[in-house]
Formats: sequence, structure tokens, C-alpha cells
Amino acid sequence: MAKTKTLVLTGFGINCDYETQHAFELAGAEAHRVHLNDVLGDKNVLTRYNVLAFPGGFSFGDDIASGKVMANRMRYGLGDEIKSFVADGKLIIGICNGFQILVKMGILPGLDGDFKQQVTLTFNDSGKFEDRWVYLKAEPNTRCVFTRGVESLYLPIRHGEGKFAPADDELLNRLEKEGCLTYRYVDEKGNLAGYPYNPNGSVANIAGICDPTGRVFGMMPHPEAYLYRTNHPRWTREELPEEGMGLQVFRNAVAYVESNL
Repeated sequence: MAKTKTLVLTGFGINCDYETQHAFELAGAEAHRVHLNDVLGDKNVLTRYNVLAFPGGFSFGDDIASGKVMANRMRYGLGDEIKSFVADGKLIIGICNGFQILVKMGILPGLDGDFKQQVTLTFNDSGKFEDRWVYLKAEPNTRCVFTRGVESLYLPIRHGEGKFAPADDELLNRLEKEGCLTYRYVDEKGNLAGYPYNPNGSVANIAGICDPTGRVFGMMPHPEAYLYRTNHPRWTREELPEEGMGLQVFRNAVAYVESNL
């Protein structure tokens, strides 16, 4: 049984790398934080890992647009290696700013196997930075490896550019048909609802997507920020499991690697 080895990117404004590393370690993986410069400087580095994590933060100060600068650095500096990484059956996760990077690289949704950007994450409809906890409901036909068996989540969001928008309705329908939608923002009862339940105005309440293989996954909410009962905003007032909801996302990744790679 292979030991899951995770590369967690860090540097240039990424600030959720320690939490993401800790989440993978709690799930049973061996996780290393590696600076972007070291990744770009060693084109063989990805061959030593089977999971690549793009954590949240404000890479390059969100200049131009959230995730855009880092997306270009990765796309033009390591694009072929990332394509090979995915082709080899390995996993990629992007959280918040990491999700923004993946969509602007064109890795997500990756419907046609190229680096063509087909969706974006843009300014919240509220016109302000949103910092709140949200309810999520899984899409029943999703292919996503990371979300198996995780039908609902309650997680924090913290972003200014989290509104998911596809190129057009045809693309949105294709994402749904091919099982690339993972989570939608809902209310406490699991129903689609507007602001503040949909905190950014995402089209069709979409909070996360995957590629057609189910092995590349991005979401705006932060699963690494709910690993323990005490992370929950109402932990002193409610009876809660000791393990936070977000940890299962990382457990699923480790289980997949141990069974398939």
C-alpha cells in the first residue's frame, strides 16, 4: 500500500499552507510544504508526489485578478509536468485562491484536455470581502474523488472574488452532464438560496467543481479550516463530533491514492 505523498505549495502570499499540510497529515499522508520557486526550479519535483495541493491565500497580492499571476507562473513554467501529473492518475486540489489558480490555468474544468480557461471566479456580488460560514450540498452525480460520501458540509469562506461564472449556459449544462459539479451553496435545510447563503452570487450556486476524471478538484470554501470540533463557530453551544467535517475531503484523497497508485 503506497504512502500518500502530498506537495503543498507555499510562497508569494499563500497563507493556508500550514493548515492544508496538517489536514493531509491528519488524514494519513506525508505532506511537504514546497516553495513555488523550488517547484519551478526542479521540473522533476512532481514525480516524487501523488497529490498536489494549491492552498488558499492571496498569491502575488491578487494583482491583476485573484490567482492570475500564479496561474501564469505555473502554466508556463510547469504546464507539461502538470499535464503529465494528471495523466498519471494523480490528484490535484485547489482551495479558495488555489481554486482561482486552477480555473485561470485552465486545469479546471479541463473538459477538453487543454489549458483553455472556460470558467472564472470573479468579484462577489456584494462588492465586499465575505468572511462567513456556509452550507454546502453535494451534487448526486459528481465524479469527484475528494467528495465521495460527503453529501453536505458546513465550512468557512473568506474571499473577495469567489463568484463562479461559466463562459455560457451551454458550458454550464456540460459541466452538470459530465459530473463536474461538486457542491452548491444552500441554506440550513439544504435548499438553494440567495445571499447570504450564496455568499458571492455564484451562477447556479456553484461552490466547487472537478474535471471529468474526478481527480482534479477546486472549491471556494475551506475544508482545511474545519478539522476539529473547536473550529466550529458554535462549538461551545452545540454537541459536535470531535472530528471536523472538512477532514473527510482529505481522507478521501489518501484512500484513493492508497487504493489506486
